[in-house]
Amino acid sequence: MSKVRVMCIAQSLDGFGAGPDQSLENPLGVNGPSIFEWYFPTRAFQKMYGDKPGETGVDNAMGEASFENMGAWILGRNMFGPVRGPWPDESWRGWWGEEPPYHVPTFVLTHHARQPLVMKGGTTFHFVTGGIHEALERAREAAGERDVRIGGGMSTIRQYLEAKLVDDMHIAMRPVLLGRGEPLMRSLDLRALGYECTKSVAGERATHFFIERRR
Repeated sequence: MSKVRVMCIAQSLDGFGAGPDQSLENPLGVNGPSIFEWYFPTRAFQKMYGDKPGETGVDNAMGEASFENMGAWILGRNMFGPVRGPWPDESWRGWWGEEPPYHVPTFVLTHHARQPLVMKGGTTFHFVTGGIHEALERAREAAGERDVRIGGGMSTIRQYLEAKLVDDMHIAMRPVLLGRGEPLMRSLDLRALGYECTKSVAGERATHFFIERRR
């Protein structure tokens, strides 16, 4: 049975999943890359964007597993790019170049309509103006028997958690402090929502926590 999953969400010790002041120069926010330093050296990342063989330890296994059985993704508007408000044109095509890492239909939450954007490698961005439930319905239909991954940002993940729509979540906790940024758990009572931490695994540069919704 397909699941709705949140995978490989990097988080600082003080609870931030992205740095502040996202911009074209700082796509992860100011100091945001520090919470992803567990992922950058891995084989999983290097195969997509690097020029090295990459490491093959625990952190890499977590990164590779996060792409298994994914049939569709859902992203918030900020995850697609820094453009705010109505689309001035359709020149912005995402952070990732002509071949994004998704390779499946990807649904972008937005208040402003835009035509689907077909990219290399099987990724098509669909821009959804009807909210999280419409995006999930369309993603489930596209995914079939495979899973739907909620890719972020933090506000998008919080909305799906609050609606009890996430089946399981994997957080990669880095031993760094951001001070400011986008918090994941703000105003969330995960215990009251029916979630519990079921496992933790120490990696080379992060500790990996697994949270599941009780049935």
